[in-house]
Amino acid sequence: MSRRKHTIEDLARFPQIYLPTVSHSRDKVAFYWDKTSILELFVFDLKTHEVRQVSHGECPRAIRAGFVWLRDDKNLVFAKDKAGDENHNLIGINIQTGDTEQLTNTPKHQDYPVDTSPDKKYILMLSTRKGQLNLFKLNIERKKATQLTNHKNPTWGGVAWNLKDDWIAYNVNETEDLQNMDIWMVKSDGSVQKRIVCMNIGSQDIVVEWSEDGKLLAFTTNVNGINQPGVYNIKTGNIKLLGEEEYEETATALTKDGRKLVCLRTREATVTPVLYDLETGDGDVLKFPAGIVEGAKLALDDNHLIGTLNTPTSPSSLFAYNFETNRIENLIDPQYGDIDPALFVSPEYVKYRSYDNLEIAAILYKPKHIGEDERLPALVMIHGGPTGQYFQNFSMFGQILADEGYVLLQPNIRGSTGYGKEFQDMNLMDWGGGDLEDAAAGAKYLKTLSYVDENRIGVFGGSYGGYMTFLQVTKKPELWKAATAWIGISRLKTFYEKSRPHFKYFLRMNMGDPEENAELWEDRSALNFAANLQCPLLMVHGTNDPRCPVEESRQFRDKLIELGRKEGEDFEYVEFGDEGHGGYTDMSMRVRTFKLLLDFFNRKLK
Repeated sequence: MSRRKHTIEDLARFPQIYLPTVSHSRDKVAFYWDKTSILELFVFDLKTHEVRQVSHGECPRAIRAGFVWLRDDKNLVFAKDKAGDENHNLIGINIQTGDTEQLTNTPKHQDYPVDTSPDKKYILMLSTRKGQLNLFKLNIERKKATQLTNHKNPTWGGVAWNLKDDWIAYNVNETEDLQNMDIWMVKSDGSVQKRIVCMNIGSQDIVVEWSEDGKLLAFTTNVNGINQPGVYNIKTGNIKLLGEEEYEETATALTKDGRKLVCLRTREATVTPVLYDLETGDGDVLKFPAGIVEGAKLALDDNHLIGTLNTPTSPSSLFAYNFETNRIENLIDPQYGDIDPALFVSPEYVKYRSYDNLEIAAILYKPKHIGEDERLPALVMIHGGPTGQYFQNFSMFGQILADEGYVLLQPNIRGSTGYGKEFQDMNLMDWGGGDLEDAAAGAKYLKTLSYVDENRIGVFGGSYGGYMTFLQVTKKPELWKAATAWIGISRLKTFYEKSRPHFKYFLRMNMGDPEENAELWEDRSALNFAANLQCPLLMVHGTNDPRCPVEESRQFRDKLIELGRKEGEDFEYVEFGDEGHGGYTDMSMRVRTFKLLLDFFNRKLK
């Protein structure tokens, strides 16, 4: 059946807005935007509505770290690596002149900017320069870094400098329970450290921000089995939790007077802002179209909420929500190029049962027009993480594949976020177990659809999705006609050995000690079952990937050759020498990836 086709370039080149960050004076918002075809920093003046391009080629190609405003609101500090290696240096840039200044030089380590000091002299950063990821402060003028914490476990999560008291709140775990994350404070000279919030051993309590008067710290906790916003009073030590433990909610911003808290509510793969009154505990759900809101920071005397909105048929826009009128204003409209957005497909939010009757939610894409007797090829796309999630938002993968005549299923398998702690924890010590079955059940679900050809179903994914793809084709080989493992992991032991300390912690957190659980680790490593491969397999990897090292794909390729399989016939292998852990935020990398995947699946499934 004939369909109107778009080019991959058309669909992959919609500009996307990333990381909207409001200035300290709350009258400007900075963000990454790829409207010029590469990532650049832009600043939107919320009073004049002037949009200024700040950078001109200095930004990283792919986003693996954020940026911060300096307290003067005239300069930004962003992190930049080399060809995706994630060894970030900090770069300062003036929003008026565009002049840049390199502030750190750690070519073998990672620096992440997280906050700035009230006296405008320091940048807070997380860094691996002393081994484990810990908290440092950088003197901006002297470019000298001082270590503030020296924990054996990574200081990741949130960081916030109190504007009134000499304390910095941050996240770390010092218990034996690796699922635990507490909130600590450290003096700005590193002299005193103390734990202030531990809702329960095993809960994740994550720093968000201090109120302007320095009295309240907003945070998010899953102590009650679901993400829930809360506030900690530094004077009394009292803690107040908000919400009714019904929906996943994360705190994002406190009003200047400390009376209200903005949160983002995740429900059925959509994300909507909620405004809580801290005194009464009442929450006001703001009226937004079904989709996902990101950022959600307060601006202009707290009369406006700033963020990005992304819906199933509309790529990201920069919005301002006016609390007085309860209306949304697009500051920057979605960019469609020459494509009529009416041609986009609207995905379905579906649910199916896994092997143990567990309900799995998924996003389902299909072409707009399907002939009565037409049977289409289908794909299961497994997300990364494993604590990731597919949303009811604009998916370039979904639109491109539907336009090309594919059915696409994006399942939120066990381990995904958005469905509570119990669901998220189901794949702890069980990677490649129940989650493997959930994705396999997705293939079986696709076979029940009258418009799907049950003999032409493929699987693909990146990062953890690549790991799962390797396992699918070696442990469930009968299900798949073709597969693509993108930046995947083929053996947990070698992955662990090549990982940095904070990634090793993450793997132990999810799959236990590599020696004590050696048998489990080997059973959940696709390299040991490579002989079971039946379908054509494409492997794609960036050579500079520090998260999933390229050796993980290389050793699977080498194992297939050792088994007598032929490259070009049984499998295909591609390395990108200028890329790290994926380049989805770079337009040219997006186009390259989409073309590679489509070419492979068109040859193997059509």
